[in-house]
Amino acid sequence: MEYVIDVRRADERYPGGDPESGIASLHAFSFGAHYDPDNLRFGAVIACNEERLAPGAGFDEHPHSNTEIVTWVVEGELTHRDTTGHETLVRPGDVQRLSSAGGVRHVERNDGSAPLTFVQMWLAPLDPGGDPSYEIVHGIADSTPYAVPEAGAILHVRRLGTAGERTAVPDAPRVYVHVVRGEVRLGEHGLGPGDSVRVEGEKGLELVGMSGPAEVLVWELAG
Repeated sequence: MEYVIDVRRADERYPGGDPESGIASLHAFSFGAHYDPDNLRFGAVIACNEERLAPGAGFDEHPHSNTEIVTWVVEGELTHRDTTGHETLVRPGDVQRLSSAGGVRHVERNDGSAPLTFVQMWLAPLDPGGDPSYEIVHGIADSTPYAVPEAGAILHVRRLGTAGERTAVPDAPRVYVHVVRGEVRLGEHGLGPGDSVRVEGEKGLELVGMSGPAEVLVWELAG
């Protein structure tokens, strides 16, 4: 397969949410009223949403099914409640996953006094249906990949502290890269917060820090 490196800039994302209610959303893929038949998914990834919630704002109880929902908090604290009985606070450095499977409902709110920003990524499962499940891993380290076997995917958190620091990008049929904060370089491409890259068939890539601290989410995806 010929390799492809497809860079998508932060300002190309679709705006959404409900600003009057304190919710501002940016969508990297076709989402809701923003339908783009050429941007429905990349491998298992079907959504990468940046959500900003003002204090007291949130998403009331709503349903999901047949989706692996992985959440990464950038700043603030996210209150999560779901109909399987879980109620948790998700903080920066935690990975939360809700497998909606045959159907589940949940609530997501900013019950704190500070702004909340989180990145939520949706993945399509290999096999639909089943029973919903929930997991949270507190304080995930750079060297600890987080596997989502239901979607044939692995999440890698990459943190770069200084300019010139390097970290390898997994060799995989597909890789999805999302810059959370800071500036990095991938190949010949400079990337900033909110930028993403869709990689197919390329090997030996590295992320290189360009200035101060940076944080990048990297999805290793099956073909």
